[in-house]
Amino acid sequence: MLFRESAASLANRTRLEGRLAELLSENFLHRHGHKPHAAEVRSWERSIPVLTHALVEAGLGEVEMLLEYGLPLTSKRADVILAGVHPVSGEPSYVIVELKQWSEAHPVDEDPLRCSVPSYREPVLNPIEQVRGYCDYLVSFNGALEQNPDSVTGVAFLHNATEFGVAGLREVEEDRRGRMFTGDQRGAFLDYLRSRLAAKPGAAAADDDLLQARVRPSRQLMAVAADEVRDREQFVLLDEQRLAYETVMAAVRKARRSNRKQVVVVTGGPGSGKSVIALSVLGDLYRRGVPALHATGSQSFTKTMRKVAGARKPEVQRLFRYFNSFMEAEPNDIDVLVCDEAHRLRKTSANRYTKAALRTGRPQVAELIGAARVPVFLLDQHQVVRPGEMGTVEQIRQAAADQEVDFTLVELDSQFRCGGSDAYLLWVTSLLGLEGEGPIEWEPDGKVQLLTVDSPQELEDFLGAKRAQGYGARLSAGYCWKWTTKITPAMTRLPTDVVIGDWSKPWNLYGDRSLLGAPPAPLWATDPAGFGQVGCVYTAQGFEYDWSGVIMGPDLVWRTDRWVIDRTASKDPSFMKATPDEDIDRLIRNTYKVLLTRGMIGTVVYSTDRETRMKLRSLIP
Repeated sequence: MLFRESAASLANRTRLEGRLAELLSENFLHRHGHKPHAAEVRSWERSIPVLTHALVEAGLGEVEMLLEYGLPLTSKRADVILAGVHPVSGEPSYVIVELKQWSEAHPVDEDPLRCSVPSYREPVLNPIEQVRGYCDYLVSFNGALEQNPDSVTGVAFLHNATEFGVAGLREVEEDRRGRMFTGDQRGAFLDYLRSRLAAKPGAAAADDDLLQARVRPSRQLMAVAADEVRDREQFVLLDEQRLAYETVMAAVRKARRSNRKQVVVVTGGPGSGKSVIALSVLGDLYRRGVPALHATGSQSFTKTMRKVAGARKPEVQRLFRYFNSFMEAEPNDIDVLVCDEAHRLRKTSANRYTKAALRTGRPQVAELIGAARVPVFLLDQHQVVRPGEMGTVEQIRQAAADQEVDFTLVELDSQFRCGGSDAYLLWVTSLLGLEGEGPIEWEPDGKVQLLTVDSPQELEDFLGAKRAQGYGARLSAGYCWKWTTKITPAMTRLPTDVVIGDWSKPWNLYGDRSLLGAPPAPLWATDPAGFGQVGCVYTAQGFEYDWSGVIMGPDLVWRTDRWVIDRTASKDPSFMKATPDEDIDRLIRNTYKVLLTRGMIGTVVYSTDRETRMKLRSLIP
């Protein structure tokens, strides 16, 4: 939240000082580590005073206004939450308000959930559905609303629009949590506010209840994957997530109606909800009986999904495939192919076991596009960690153009991992030199915890204590130690591959079988017994856990004023002599980005190098 004040006080502040946008910009910079976009500042200048004056005119000057309220465990923010008391019951009452400066908006391809706005290049989500999603999400995660979910309502106020200019948006059903008012309905909007909020004392107390309530734990994907696919939706999709979902479903309808292939690409950083969208789409289509499959290039992710989502249901297990499973697929063999973790696409699907007849050299991305009427690719270009991985937006766009099929891109700009902290993601990418001007000091933002330790034993003890409190935790490391891949019958315990001084731990198991009390590699991140081994990037990528411990090895060390990559310190067998230095540099930095963005609640970092530990100490108070 950027600011809290009563409507009357805010109206006076705006009238006398005229610097509300400047104040919010300062608070935004302090909280998020970067300046707000110019469009956001304009909305503060133009939209918030309109709402403030409406409240005062309605006689609701005592109502508390929470500006840019951060939804729990995500980087998403509601424009304004109004907190007060209900005029009839006297109980706390909350109205989430989504403010739009639009003059007009129209449905895209007769789909009212997706809107075309003249000032926007890409479609956006219908604001009625947007604010309804905010209401549903807040009720799901804020403990103060657990006993009284009806205390929350939502409204979109398009104060510059007339009914004529946005009439098509009303094709979306309106209810208590999602409705819309336009500028020429201002009187009706004031009546609506009076029906939900009263000019009585108690607004500040209601505000306090909301802000001080406990936050329910975030739903981790694997914990509810089976219900998501087989039974019902488990996640509330917000804004671009919902837009991506609706874009895919619209593409399915369009492909069937026009008999023309539709390629959809969804991009987003770690924790932006790509896999949640993938499972939501797969589950919806599965329950409708639409032929659809899910594919990845990750053994760990696919085998975990087969085990978790397909438990005791073989037909669900068969939904989960690999990218190289479609070499012999007939054109448009399936309706929808959801390609998750598509940054792990390879140049071709052929490997040393491929039959000679199938070694055609056809690009893997072309195979995937050819196999389905609607191929959907979800990817993060900054999570490429292995030579030969090449899934990018431009590569997929070109492959779609080569086959002369329609292409649609949806970009996710929020994230739900790392406590929903944009500031933490910025800290990680700045630390590793992936963006910005270099490492920056971490300023705690109350969303996620970041710590550093001076020894691996201290790191293990800390994570062990968190597990004793009921949290999930995993320890991972850069690929700087050789991996014992063969466990012999004579061994009574796993070899301790990762050795740092007098501390040692085994890598996660190699292969698909449990041995000596350790889970198979694909289940390291989800089986509780995985805590006994150190995970590498290939077993951690795509997963999340409450607490993440990360060991930075000698392949990435800080020297004076810059990072130094030592390719000889890496034991990753996928790094060949022919792999260029610049590729090794990028892949090692991306590896640590992946490892540092697995934690939902917090991350603890340790480096084997003394100078690097000192640098981390200077950055992490």
